[in-house]
Amino acid sequence: MKHIAGSRRWWIVLAGVLIAYLMLAYIILPALWSHLEHEPGLASVPMVTRTADGIPGDALNVGLVGSKEDVLRAMHAAGWFPADPITLRTSIDIVGSVVLDRPYHDAPVSPLYYDGKKELFAFEKPDGRSADKRHHVRFWQVLEKGTDGRPVWLGSITFDRGVGLSRDTGQVTHHIAPDIDAERDLLMHDLREAGMVQAFFKISGTGPTLFGRNGEGDPYCTDGEIDVASLVIDGVKRTEAPVTLPPPPLIALKDEVWHGVRSAVSQ
Repeated sequence: MKHIAGSRRWWIVLAGVLIAYLMLAYIILPALWSHLEHEPGLASVPMVTRTADGIPGDALNVGLVGSKEDVLRAMHAAGWFPADPITLRTSIDIVGSVVLDRPYHDAPVSPLYYDGKKELFAFEKPDGRSADKRHHVRFWQVLEKGTDGRPVWLGSITFDRGVGLSRDTGQVTHHIAPDIDAERDLLMHDLREAGMVQAFFKISGTGPTLFGRNGEGDPYCTDGEIDVASLVIDGVKRTEAPVTLPPPPLIALKDEVWHGVRSAVSQ
C-alpha cells in the first residue's frame, strides 16, 4: 500500500510540474513578452504574414509611422529602391539579371499577404551586381492612425542569399539568410543615417525563436521584436539624433537572455 501511495504522490507531483510548465510557457511568459505600450492600437492585429497558399510566411520585424509620402521619401533617402511589379517582362529581366550577373536594382519580389492583403510597398537594396542577392522589405498599412495621428505600417525584411527551389512547392524562388534581426538593424541604420527618423521604439512581434521557418521552408532566428521608426514629416531631414524610447525592463532582460542563448548555440 505504501508503494502505491508513493507512486500516486509522484504522479501528482509530475502532473503539477507539467501544469506549471504549460502555464509558464504558453500563458505567463507570452503575456509578459507582449508589449505594445507605444502603439496600443496594434494589440488586436495579427503578427504573421502568409503566402498565397496560406502558409505562414516571413516574420514581421520592422515598422514605420508616417504617411505614404513619408514612407516613400524616407526609403528613397535611405537608398532603397521600390520593387517593380511582377510582369512577364520583369520576370524575364530578373532571370537575366541572375543568369548574366547584371544589375537590376528594382527587381520584383514575390507577394506576401497580411490579413488577406498583399503588401502595398516593397523595397530592396542590392548586394552585389545581380538580383541573386539583395536586402528586401515589404510593408502593409495596419493602422490608419497611430498614437500620433499618422498611419502605422508593419513590414517584413529579409536578405535573399540566392536562388533555389522552394521546399514546400518546388517552385523557383529566393532563399533567405537566417539572421533576420540583422536585416531589421540594417534598415533602421539606413533610415537613421539618412536623417529620416524622429524616434525609435520596439513592440512585440512573433516572439523569440531559434528555429523559425518561413513560407519557403527557410530557417530563421529572431528575438521576436519589431523595431519601429517614427518618420520625419514631409521628408524634412532631422539633423539631431532620433529619440529612442526604451522597452519595458522585462523585455530588455528577455532580449539580453535570448541573445546570450543564441550566441552560445551558434558557437
